[in-house]
Amino acid sequence: MQMPEVTTEHQWLLKLVGDWDLRSECVMGPDQPPSVMVGKQRTRALGSLWTLGEMEMPGPDGQTLPSLITLGFDPARGKFVGSFITSCMTFHWLYEGSLDAQQRVLTLDAEGPSFSGDGTMVNYQDIIEVVDDDTYLFSSRLQNPDGTWTRFMHGTHKRCGT
Repeated sequence: MQMPEVTTEHQWLLKLVGDWDLRSECVMGPDQPPSVMVGKQRTRALGSLWTLGEMEMPGPDGQTLPSLITLGFDPARGKFVGSFITSCMTFHWLYEGSLDAQQRVLTLDAEGPSFSGDGTMVNYQDIIEVVDDDTYLFSSRLQNPDGTWTRFMHGTHKRCGT
């Protein structure tokens, strides 16, 4: 078996490798105040082709909520690919995305259950913006029926020790 070639997209993902302190703000409804969460994320490389990010944040009841995000690049599809799972959901999120022209912002598209709980599926985007070697931003938004987008979560990842 021949090893796949490491592309510039794979190299871009390695910017996310490290130990991170994160602060995130989430709004779950128009009539609800924002919820602030502080946690940690350890992202490691799986070879040179994948990253695995393990996050821990406290839940509303004080228990730790672990999550896992996997990211890679599929040259055959010309797309970033990945997944997200968390201990507080049964849904397995699947990503497909691309970098912007400046190679600073990775937009990951996914389809998932509506917050309404009515069983409908809606479009989501998770967006990773690399600010510098020690900082990146992460936000999530959902697409409304009229095609507009509503951001419901945003946060900052700071490399530990910076």
